Amino acid sequence: MIGRLRTLGIVLAVFSLVFIAAGAFTLYKVNDGRAALQSFSAAQNVKLAYNDQGQFVSGGNVEEGTAILDFLHNEWGYNVAPWEMDRNDPLVNTPSEYMVQMATIAYHTLHSTQTVVLPEDVTAADGTVYKAGSYEFPVDGRYWAAFNRANPIEAKAREMAWTGTAHALIAELGVGSVTGSTLQMGLGLAALFLGVGLVTFTAGAGLVWATRAATREATAKELTLSPMPA
Repeated sequence: MIGRLRTLGIVLAVFSLVFIAAGAFTLYKVNDGRAALQSFSAAQNVKLAYNDQGQFVSGGNVEEGTAILDFLHNEWGYNVAPWEMDRNDPLVNTPSEYMVQMATIAYHTLHSTQTVVLPEDVTAADGTVYKAGSYEFPVDGRYWAAFNRANPIEAKAREMAWTGTAHALIAELGVGSVTGSTLQMGLGLAALFLGVGLVTFTAGAGLVWATRAATREATAKELTLSPMPA
């Protein structure tokens, strides 16, 4: 029995090395990814703004900053991690900061008012005639697909509000947010591998140590009980 337990301990110790190696490799790749994301963020040099009280502001306005955070939480369902919003490091380089910057662009786009100019009368497909002139069109929370393209004013306002630049920035920030979240998951996975490896190694080494002690005790007992030769 003692020999079997010792063998089991050795097997556990060997398996633990596999988990430890996997954890170390995962941690190495996560660090590579974090360094690349940091370089990407530094190259763009996009920063969030805070006031003296450490509150997030947009255009120097606390109320607008609060509205953006509420929009991000209530409409997009994203919970900002407070520890990822560092006023001492305003560079956008964490998942929450990427999402806040993305929400800032979307918020300003959704709440903008576009001045649409029709140089001449336009007749829509349903026969409605839109006179030439200048029109103030509030986006009023419309996303790209929510505009009525049959209306020439709305169709033009859509292109003016949701420009290619706005779409590209949101897409780029989304990639940054997903990348940051994936790296956090990778860090957790590395910790899991290393934790399992440490526990398994401790259990295996403990079995080997315990069986060695038991073997010594059994040997000493046999020597004590052995009859002396005549």
